[in-house]
Amino acid sequence: QVQLVESGGGLVQPGGSLRLSCAASSSIFRFVAMGWYRQAPGKQRELVATITTGGITNYADFVKGRFTISRDNAKNTVYLEMNSLIPEDTAVYYCNLDRPRDAYWGQGTQVTVSS
Repeated sequence: QVQLVESGGGLVQPGGSLRLSCAASSSIFRFVAMGWYRQAPGKQRELVATITTGGITNYADFVKGRFTISRDNAKNTVYLEMNSLIPEDTAVYYCNLDRPRDAYWGQGTQVTVSS
């Protein structure tokens, strides 16, 4: 079964940094554009960033200049480097295709920004 597994979340103080990883169980994901998403309590899931197979990136306005998405196709892994974190970044973070498929939503990884 093809799946995506997120990791790297945790508790961090405002202004801190975290690096999330999304490991794909199949190499087919290196041939598709990928995205990071997040869902805060009581809110709908929202797109954070996307990256094409060629490395072209796009970001939601609320993370521009603070987050960086990247991918390592040899490792079937997509990353999200998060800097200058603020409490509003608190959410469960997920990866999926840039046009998400229900079958690929994983457990996500919790990011909590709090002092």
